[in-house]
Amino acid sequence: MEIFMNFVTTLGHNVIVPIIIFLVAVVLGVKIATAVRSAILVGVALTGFSWIIGSFTPVVTKIINQMVKVTGLNLPIVDTGWQSSALTAFQSPVGISFFLGGLILETILFLVGYTKVFFPTNLWQNWGFMVWGTVAYVVTKNFWLSFSLSVFLMLISLLLAEIQSDRYSDYYQIPNGTTASMQNIENVIPALLLDPVWNMIGLNKINITPERLKEKMGIFGEPTMIGAILGLILGFLANLNHLGSLKAWGQILFFSIQLATVMTIFPMIAHLFGKAFKPITSEISNRYRKEDDESGASVTNKKRWFIAVDDGLGYGESATLISGMILMPVMLVLAVILPGNKMIPVVDLIALPFMLESMVAIHRGNMTKIFASAIVWFSLGLYAGTYMAPMYTEALAKYGIAVATGATLIVSFNVMARPFTALIFAIWITGNWYLILPVVLLYVLAQGTLRFKRAQIWTYLAHMANKNKADV
Repeated sequence: MEIFMNFVTTLGHNVIVPIIIFLVAVVLGVKIATAVRSAILVGVALTGFSWIIGSFTPVVTKIINQMVKVTGLNLPIVDTGWQSSALTAFQSPVGISFFLGGLILETILFLVGYTKVFFPTNLWQNWGFMVWGTVAYVVTKNFWLSFSLSVFLMLISLLLAEIQSDRYSDYYQIPNGTTASMQNIENVIPALLLDPVWNMIGLNKINITPERLKEKMGIFGEPTMIGAILGLILGFLANLNHLGSLKAWGQILFFSIQLATVMTIFPMIAHLFGKAFKPITSEISNRYRKEDDESGASVTNKKRWFIAVDDGLGYGESATLISGMILMPVMLVLAVILPGNKMIPVVDLIALPFMLESMVAIHRGNMTKIFASAIVWFSLGLYAGTYMAPMYTEALAKYGIAVATGATLIVSFNVMARPFTALIFAIWITGNWYLILPVVLLYVLAQGTLRFKRAQIWTYLAHMANKNKADV
């Protein structure tokens, strides 16, 4: 176990993921040259994402921190970012046990046909399951109960990833690609539940997309210009107390250029993921393609399968990034006005585009719906984060590195502000199987429905997505 972990952590996911992509491709009979080319392109894209996010995160975090300071927000639970969650997950006995055990189980579930999603290509994201098991272990001191929670959350993630897979692959143009990251996949649920509600009240007809913005607004609707404008607005809000200072205006204008740069370059790098996976999936699809299925991506193709990809690939897509940036100040306002909420999202506000990807894919980039779903679900998430904060802080103190924040409690908005997961967690840690069993049975029912009604589910979601077309 220790040797395996040293291997993974030393090489890093920018190297490990391409190696796994190469091995999977070879095992599936893809030509060596195709496998090598795809693996290298995946590594290039992941490295590009890492560079941009690594450079941009401290910049936008500084701006958000200034906004919080300017507004005088004083909430006792502070969001310190997801990075501490990952560190904690790899330090606990439950976490480290799941990393290897979960990887083996994920592989077996795919090989026996239980799931259409091959998760090990995104093995780094196992920390999302590990951290919830770690917090449960700190609370219950029960290893197997906590380990089983991680396994159950993994099963739910695979279920949700498969439900959204056709929509995700179609919208983000990643052939046979989907995401299954624990910290973001939950957002399939509000997108599924709320999409028909938004259609009933006509939000599908208020279809604000980056393309329509560009069509209606000309140059001011282009992602680059939208990034520049959003940068000006966020920078302005962060410097309200110093607008008479040349230094403040220097920061405002520079941040505007930085955000415009991110909005311009990210889609270019995301395109590399499509180039990386397309040769592999096309070669495999050609092998299984039916005579009447020219695309190899039909919802009725029972041999179709999906690779779990890094959610960084969707971060820079125009509707995703624009929606996330606009939601940053919105979430700060909601944190202040919602009664009973005690947490303030800060560092993980930069993760909002990651958190939106499933909503964007299912709502087909309709930013009106994306905003509506996000406001409903992330507002509930603030209460989930408030509930989880004491236990999360304890776990961080035991297995992680508690950052000195001056706050009584800390939390990760991206990881812990999850209404559905927090509810399962609350039930699981009771250890009462009379409460846990109904939850498991509901999952079994959902998994069985997907298994026998997969084509109908994908067809329904495609039909709902088409209602967001501009000509509707």
